[in-house]
Amino acid sequence: MDFSDLLKTDSHAAAPLFEQIRVALIEAVRSGSVPAGTRLPTVRDLAGQLGLAVNTVARAYRELEAGGVVETRGRFGTFIAGSDPADATMAQAARAFAAAAHAVGMGKADALRYLDAAFANVAGAGPNTG
Repeated sequence: MDFSDLLKTDSHAAAPLFEQIRVALIEAVRSGSVPAGTRLPTVRDLAGQLGLAVNTVARAYRELEAGGVVETRGRFGTFIAGSDPADATMAQAARAFAAAAHAVGMGKADALRYLDAAFANVAGAGPNTG
């Protein structure tokens, strides 16, 4: 798989290059372009393909691993994780949100107004914000 076509970066964009790589790979995973279990190039190889510093790609990989998108298997390499990383994160956030609403005696309808307002506040922040 040629990751240089998939992970385009723009040095003039506002987002840091490592963040551009992170977001592009997450979008590729969620769209199915890069299936679970796919082995990623080494940090050095991907940096070479993209014409970026090794540390830039290393940071993207660290961020992706911290988010559960990829998993490193020692000397075997880095692979796309077996499940959608958004599932566990969003389920945990939803449980915390519901627990907080319940703790202050708020019902679902009232709590959802806060969620709607939060989405409205981030609407201009970029793709996938609702």
